[in-house]
Amino acid sequence: MIGKLKGVLSHVEGNIGLIETASGVSYDVYLPPSLLSLSSASPIEVYTYLQVRDDALILFGFSDRDQLAFFKMLLTVSGVGPKTAFTVLSKTHLDELLAAVRSNDVTYFTSIPGLGKKTGMKIILELSQKLKSEFKFENMNVSDDDKTAIDALISLGYKPGDAKTAISKLPKGLSVEEKIQTALKRTNEKK
Repeated sequence: MIGKLKGVLSHVEGNIGLIETASGVSYDVYLPPSLLSLSSASPIEVYTYLQVRDDALILFGFSDRDQLAFFKMLLTVSGVGPKTAFTVLSKTHLDELLAAVRSNDVTYFTSIPGLGKKTGMKIILELSQKLKSEFKFENMNVSDDDKTAIDALISLGYKPGDAKTAISKLPKGLSVEEKIQTALKRTNEKK
């Protein structure tokens, strides 16, 4: 396994940098924007993760061990593969990611290209357990319409957690009234 590369950034194309080592071997490595901004022929040292696929061996590079560790942690989340995890780390800073997990900020994750609300919620739920931070579903950022529908369901006798779960499972684009009616209908169907 290739754990670290040290050499010269000889060429950049898109988000892949060609790193030439002192021994003359060059590696194509997916690099975050902070490393891609280095000028050509700049010395570079990256910690790497090697993805082994049937059709390719893909290297992802990181500027420090903390980024690599968080990348590996993201890979443990169901539905998050290496490219998605790399995109998450490339589009944001590690401190902001940790803060978003600790504050249960789904909108932060949905602002990252390619991530939806469900994946953002999975990341928060699973990483909060690994980071030993307290996951609170009620702290998840929800729209004003969802808050109104949740409050209405609670006033009708739902437990707060059940109300939030019921609203989160509804299709997008429903009005507040439709959300409440659909949640009530689904609950009655289960009984």
